[in-house]
Amino acid sequence: MRKKIVAGNWKMNMNLEDGLTFARSVNQYFNDNPSQKAEVILCTPFIHLAGVSGIVKNGQVALGAQNCASEASGAYTGEVSAAMVKSTGAQYVIIGHSERRTYYHENDTLLNRKTILAINSRLKVIFCCGEVKDERESGKHFEVVRRQLADGLFSLPAADMGKIVIAYEPVWAIGTGLTATPDQAQEMHHFIRGLVNEKYGKECAEQMTILYGGSCKPSNAAEIFSKPDVDGGLIGGASLKKEDFVAIVEAV
Repeated sequence: MRKKIVAGNWKMNMNLEDGLTFARSVNQYFNDNPSQKAEVILCTPFIHLAGVSGIVKNGQVALGAQNCASEASGAYTGEVSAAMVKSTGAQYVIIGHSERRTYYHENDTLLNRKTILAINSRLKVIFCCGEVKDERESGKHFEVVRRQLADGLFSLPAADMGKIVIAYEPVWAIGTGLTATPDQAQEMHHFIRGLVNEKYGKECAEQMTILYGGSCKPSNAAEIFSKPDVDGGLIGGASLKKEDFVAIVEAV
């Protein structure tokens, strides 16, 4: 069976003390109440990684970063390399989040380079794709996602695809209060699985974990997760409230 995952993306929230306190609370909950259905990941800002790593070590919660540099090392002031992320104890890194694509103009070529560096640093990659509102309304959403995956991800050899999780983000549903309907989510997840099948074959496609990310909350998580090609969620705002995050994990 495919791995189910719920990853909480804190984005740029919580100072160090608050983040460590929150991580302790979440970690304690899942140590006391292990999730039988989904892997739980906390994707924190860089400054939290080493501290949270010590908290979740040997527990039920995995750790991820929200980004990494597009270079391995060198004179890149302010950047954090994939190897640095790995050295904190993190197991995952998010690459290609819509906010990185939109605000920092990260293109598919750059994201492909980041993905390769992350895999070479023994990190698993949560690779994000998804269309903006205009692309959805003009009927280009399938074309956009196909291009993002083809250019950003599908240069990888088949042997590396087991280190990839794909997250579909309808960008028009992030932080807007809008949510893709469960049927819209299923339609795109099925399409993505079909693209993986075309490129890498049926076995790889069936094993690929595909997450939904776009205003997922306790009130809609169960219905979205009930769809056959939706394998969990990449959770933004709701991951900052323990009760909401726990409820979404339990909805799997």
